[in-house]
Amino acid sequence: MDSIDQQKLGIGTRLQHSHYGPGVIVGVRYATYLISFFNHGVKEVDKGDAKLEEIIPENVTEEIETHSDVERSLLKILRQWSNPDEIVPLGDRWTGGTLVIQPKDAGQKPKEIPIDVFFHKIVMTRDRLRVLEQQINAHKALTDEDKVNLQQYITRIYGSLTTFNVLFRNKEHWFVGEKGARDE
Repeated sequence: MDSIDQQKLGIGTRLQHSHYGPGVIVGVRYATYLISFFNHGVKEVDKGDAKLEEIIPENVTEEIETHSDVERSLLKILRQWSNPDEIVPLGDRWTGGTLVIQPKDAGQKPKEIPIDVFFHKIVMTRDRLRVLEQQINAHKALTDEDKVNLQQYITRIYGSLTTFNVLFRNKEHWFVGEKGARDE
């Protein structure tokens, strides 16, 4: 992306990052953009980042959008890219398995949960966190700074859930916390 294009980009602009994937600008600073990436939350990205490319929608006329138009566009994009019906496969070695929670006292009965039931609850937790991220990013009353601060808490929650990544068949479904997000 050349510097002329960078100067035109504003809140609501759709972007593609070669590492983080698709996202939308939610804040503009002097040298950086705050971008809400659909699978990685809000990241601050340098305006000159060579991995960043504007997604230019077809058949769009150049016109000045109002703030509410930008919000509607952002909500539409978030709904389009979110897939609540996504099928997330359990790792093959866990299929048909059982999770056993054994109390310290051997006289007490352990709790057994089918792993697929437990896995479904983990996936639902992840999906609900994604919806929460979308609602934060689209919220009208929150400032960009508030949104970034709340996103940081969500990223920490993802980090707390990385223990359960072992259950996922595909790495792209894994939870990624702060350390993993910085490593990317």
